[in-house]
Amino acid sequence: MKSYVIVKSTKGRGRGVYALKNFKEGDIIERCPVLNLTPKERQHCSKTMLNFYMYPWRSTRSASIVLGYGSLYNHSYEPNADWKQNFHTNKMIYTAIKPIKKGEEILINYNGEPDDKTEIDWFDVK
Repeated sequence: MKSYVIVKSTKGRGRGVYALKNFKEGDIIERCPVLNLTPKERQHCSKTMLNFYMYPWRSTRSASIVLGYGSLYNHSYEPNADWKQNFHTNKMIYTAIKPIKKGEEILINYNGEPDDKTEIDWFDVK
C-alpha cells in the first residue's frame, strides 16, 4: 500500500507527519500495526524515551507502541485528524476530520477525542 504521508522536521516540535496529497474529511490517512505491551512492560518502558510514544491500549495500565508513523503525529487542541484503536486487527487508524492540504502537518489530539481540551501535563503544548 502506497503511503501518502512523510516525516519531516517541524519547527519547535522535532518531527511531524505531513500530507503528501490532499485528504478529504473522512479519508483514512494511515492504518498502523501496534505492538501491545503488558502492564509490566509499560511500566518498564515508562522509564525510557518510549514513554512519550506509547498509547493506552484497552486500559491505562497496558499500552501499545504504534508502528508506521503513528507514534510521530504531533498534538493539537485543534487537530485535523483523529485516531481510533481497532482491537480486532491490532491497528491504530488515523482519519482526517477536516480537509488536509498536501504539505500540511497532520495533527491529532493526544487526549483521544478531537474536542477534548484537557491540559496535558507531561509536555509543553506549542
